[in-house]
Amino acid sequence: MTIDFEKEYDKNLDIDFTEIADKVISSALDYEQCPYEAEISLTLTDNERIREINREFRGIDRPTDVLSFPMIEYYTAGEFDFLEECPQCFNPESGELMLGDIIISLDKVEEQAKAYGHSVTREYAFLIAHSMLHLMGYDHMSDEEAEVMELKQRCILDGLGIIR
Repeated sequence: MTIDFEKEYDKNLDIDFTEIADKVISSALDYEQCPYEAEISLTLTDNERIREINREFRGIDRPTDVLSFPMIEYYTAGEFDFLEECPQCFNPESGELMLGDIIISLDKVEEQAKAYGHSVTREYAFLIAHSMLHLMGYDHMSDEEAEVMELKQRCILDGLGIIR
């Protein structure tokens, strides 16, 4: 597994960003039984930068907590069988499955941890788990989809002992 990690914003939240990301991403891939080594880009930024990205790519002019940019269009969320016939989904140099990009606002991590009454570690881990599910084809546009994602997020984090 490769995590292309970039920290654009020097906010000290007193957590090990790379270690937590590695654990949550690995756990999400294992939980979904992804049969491939994967490549993910993870960028940590501030509210202003994520607002610019949100405006540019989604037409929403406000900061958000996390943005997910999947590289793969799934027929069915969490099903990887079709990838055997999708060589462009794999990095030709490493052979890893290119899942996509995750962008997290560290300002929002801190704000939401306080608002929800849990640790910064839990909020950061939650946003990564949430985004990883998006990179594997899940969404939460309907109540049914949201329930599926919520259960999966909880299972991933509970398995790591990261609880509210």
